[in-house]
Amino acid sequence: MSELSDYHKLVKSLTKEDILSRFSSVTPLAASKYEFSSTSSSSSNTASGSESAPVSSSASANSSSSDTLFSGHDEEQIKLMDENCIVLDYNDTPLGAGTKKLCHIMDNINQGLLHRAFSVFLFNSNNELLLQQRADEKITFPSMWTNTCCSHPLCVKTEVGVDFTTQESNLDLAIKGAQSAAQRKLFQELGIPAEDVPKEDFKFLTRIHYMAPSDGLWGEHEIDYILIIKANPSVNVNPNEVKDYKYVSAEKLKEMFEDPELVFTPWFKLICESYLFKWWDHIDSLEEFKSDKIDRML
Repeated sequence: MSELSDYHKLVKSLTKEDILSRFSSVTPLAASKYEFSSTSSSSSNTASGSESAPVSSSASANSSSSDTLFSGHDEEQIKLMDENCIVLDYNDTPLGAGTKKLCHIMDNINQGLLHRAFSVFLFNSNNELLLQQRADEKITFPSMWTNTCCSHPLCVKTEVGVDFTTQESNLDLAIKGAQSAAQRKLFQELGIPAEDVPKEDFKFLTRIHYMAPSDGLWGEHEIDYILIIKANPSVNVNPNEVKDYKYVSAEKLKEMFEDPELVFTPWFKLICESYLFKWWDHIDSLEEFKSDKIDRML
């Protein structure tokens, strides 16, 4: 087994108490039910039946810092940075709610702040993968090509992955939360109706733990739930989220990777290099690739 990186050792060493102390603006999960100190709703659109994201009490804090971080950025994208991501420990246990802003500031990531994410890979009946090019307006990783949809389950009851009777989390509940979030974001980003992508049709394969800087100020540090779905949905993109989209074969995607003018998100390239083309060859029989383990790529 290879030696863990210094960053990996740091993240692994952080306890719940360490994380909540180091990042005091994280709202801890309530002892009796998962509600937060402020519940004003996000401006983002939601698919039918989905909840809006509560906005934490820290969302308006450090306004001068926010002015610097968000200087020149799109107003709609700035509003979305108030959504509450699910802050995690090393073992993928939800600890609390942290704004999207908090979770994506590179200084916080360098101190070990970790959150939950999902990545959807949607294949049509011709086994072509739906790609999107992120909008120029995106604050993190703008204008880059990536998989069908990549975003975050939010700290709301339908997505947080917690049993409200026992107050415990488990992988099955977390997967259901990621499936709900995937359906919500496919609608918000690509205009794909919920009925075209039923939650139960998202097949969970594995979790990937990775960290990637964006532009020095922003980055990602996620445990990413990989979801595969076969569908032929209608698409009506939100131009504030998606600049372009296309279906590609495996051969076409490999050609795109060779084009120096095209830029891809780091998580998409990581997944492609490690997994995707093997999955693609077995797209109708993926059960052998399913894993309950977290693949650490730190």
